[in-house]
Amino acid sequence: MLTKKINCFFLLVVFTFLCCSKGTQKTSQKEQSLKLWYRQPAQEWTDALPIGNGRLGAMVFGRTDKERIQFNEESLWGGTRINNNNPSALMYLGQVRQLLLAGDNREALKLAQMALLGKPPRIRSYQTLGDLTINFQHEGPVSEYRRELDLETGMVTVVYKSGKGRITQTAFASAPDDIIVVQLTASGAKLNADIGLTRKRDAEVHTLSDDTIEMTGQMNDRPDPERGPAGKHMKFAARLKVETENGSVQAGDGVLQLRKASSATLLLSAATNYDLSNLNHDQKVDPAKPCETRLVVAALKSHDDLKDRHIQDHKNLFNRVNFQLGDSTYAHIPTDERLERLQNGAADPELFTVYFQYGRYLLMGSSRPPGRLPANLQGIWNEHLEAPWNSDFHTNINLQMNYWPAQVCNLAETVVPLVNFFDHVRVQGRQTAQKMYGARGWTMHHLTDPFGITGLMDGIQWGTFPLGASWMCLSFWRQYEFTMDRDYLINSAWPIMKENAEFVLDFLVPDSSGQLVTAPSYSPENSFILPDSSGEMQLTYAATMDRQIITEFFNACIRASRIVGEDGAFVTELEGTLKRLPPVTIGRDSTIMEWIHDYEEAEPGHRHISHLFGLHPGTQITPGTPELFEAAQKTIEKRLSHGGGHTGWSRAWIINFYARLRDGEKAYEHLRALLNKSTLKNLFDTHPPFQIDGNFGGTAGIAEMLLQSQNGEIHVLPALPSAWPKGRISGLVARGNFVIDMEWKDGKLNKLNITSRSGGDCKVRYGQSTAELQTTAGETIKMDGTLARL
Repeated sequence: MLTKKINCFFLLVVFTFLCCSKGTQKTSQKEQSLKLWYRQPAQEWTDALPIGNGRLGAMVFGRTDKERIQFNEESLWGGTRINNNNPSALMYLGQVRQLLLAGDNREALKLAQMALLGKPPRIRSYQTLGDLTINFQHEGPVSEYRRELDLETGMVTVVYKSGKGRITQTAFASAPDDIIVVQLTASGAKLNADIGLTRKRDAEVHTLSDDTIEMTGQMNDRPDPERGPAGKHMKFAARLKVETENGSVQAGDGVLQLRKASSATLLLSAATNYDLSNLNHDQKVDPAKPCETRLVVAALKSHDDLKDRHIQDHKNLFNRVNFQLGDSTYAHIPTDERLERLQNGAADPELFTVYFQYGRYLLMGSSRPPGRLPANLQGIWNEHLEAPWNSDFHTNINLQMNYWPAQVCNLAETVVPLVNFFDHVRVQGRQTAQKMYGARGWTMHHLTDPFGITGLMDGIQWGTFPLGASWMCLSFWRQYEFTMDRDYLINSAWPIMKENAEFVLDFLVPDSSGQLVTAPSYSPENSFILPDSSGEMQLTYAATMDRQIITEFFNACIRASRIVGEDGAFVTELEGTLKRLPPVTIGRDSTIMEWIHDYEEAEPGHRHISHLFGLHPGTQITPGTPELFEAAQKTIEKRLSHGGGHTGWSRAWIINFYARLRDGEKAYEHLRALLNKSTLKNLFDTHPPFQIDGNFGGTAGIAEMLLQSQNGEIHVLPALPSAWPKGRISGLVARGNFVIDMEWKDGKLNKLNITSRSGGDCKVRYGQSTAELQTTAGETIKMDGTLARL
């Protein structure tokens, strides 16, 4: 009976695919608008389609001969837990500061390179776990091919005709069951395939039974004095079980041989011996054990049960937000062709809704329980043994940008692994604060890894960013602003925030005028020309971004302190310190100065635009500060005139900047540029190469165009472009835990519903109209386009 049900289901899937793939008829919004689909298999890794459950990720190629499903486990990294703080740092820190404050940057740099740079100065890489391979033995030529990712179900489906038969392959990463499931079915044909697990190095494949194989290994870190101790460190395992009821499976030569089957279910689990509580691998743990446990439990369920549990769980998160910009006029066109049309100048509003929802999908897939780690530079998807930038947790914008869409896009759960991870990182960070800077509290610099490394990394010109920790703390504060969860603030966010605030208080030193400044400091990755024109320099004191971060962070700490009932002395100290910070200033070219002095920029088109932190994600540069607001606009214009925005994430940041400037036309122009210049066929962002922060920044930018809630008011449609004259969106979240549903026509607000999940007052703005509301928890207030209550 089970086999009949499965076959009936897949006959229905096949019929649907046939109807959708024949011809070029237009299809309904409900049917196809949230699908990425293609007429050919993936040739490159960045053509493949991603699935993920927060802990496991996979890239499905959809090949008809030698299928490749590359998979990851979030914690499989090279390296081990080490303390890389330079033992000379505290001894020479004072001299470095004196040299910087005296204007002798070159000597300060020489001393800092010797005394401050971490030992070792680099980390090892996040790695692929391996490939699930399916070598098909089809009975005839392949035709009528279609490959798709359905964002609403979190499933990748491949359908094609082989000879007289039709083959269907589905794949999903289940969060409830914490496994990857692949289903193969054949109609009018039989399935014959050799199914295996492979990895380039450090692994062996073992046959456990006729239907189960296992791949086990241990990372053998090669000698590299810049990356810490060599040797065998992280252990890992993957286990694959193939089930069929109407064919046969037997083991042979390291693979599972599927023969004469009309359906088969592949269950894949993977694990490491990583221990988050200790930020290290636990050599007493056998990662094969949890793999076995998960597969035993999963095997007790039918494929339909596994699929239904996955879809229900996925939809509970994904379907919270619905976004439409008109009819799905071009949904019948493959995604790569739609992208090419857009790049050639065509209009396709609904492609932007797909892109927006794809960002939400990727965040769900790379950062949520059962996962324990945050989304890294590639989310969770990585085919390399040596990934670009090691696929690290980069904290001079990239990791923060990963979470910009989390709360506003109604995915607050995705922040849980981030907060939990940094709660453990601060243990290492206390050592850095004390040993490097002689300070209380905790800090880190511009990157870390799953082992919580916090010393200064990569080079003085790249890593001198102890304010990276404070910027991260603002992500934890934002979670409270949107959820209004006081228990979370008291027990999770506030202890991390307060401890870092103590570090910043101790880190600040007076300059010659008595102002409190950060030293050493830099403006992330950018350089200036020394006043004597003797060359470029990065190291300085009191870079503008530092001051803006501290202002934003201390104001957040003051608010949090009062909410949790901390003593007034701490608030008084924070308030007094804020008064002594140097102000943000405007330079001779009418732009915001990036450094404490009005230096000439070495690279005026630089990808980082760090001195506009106060515009976004900060909240200090607003129409209420008109001179800075105008200078911010000129700052962006200058960057762009020199080629700025040339990386995906940088372009995404510019979208958010223009949204904050309330310039919908410019925000839309750069949203198109993000898809035109920095988006791959599978809609992954490219730096280049692939880097996921641009996807998240782009999704956040679209949300920012439609809804903003900083500085005490909910502003609807603050940057609506003329290219989107009609549309509707529901499920966005504003600070104060208000859920926003709205509809607009002819470029004007038509309907607005505000649901208060926590109660409280709010101020609503649309254009020049405002409304003051008092709400109770659970109440929905309906308003028209003039903000009059209905």
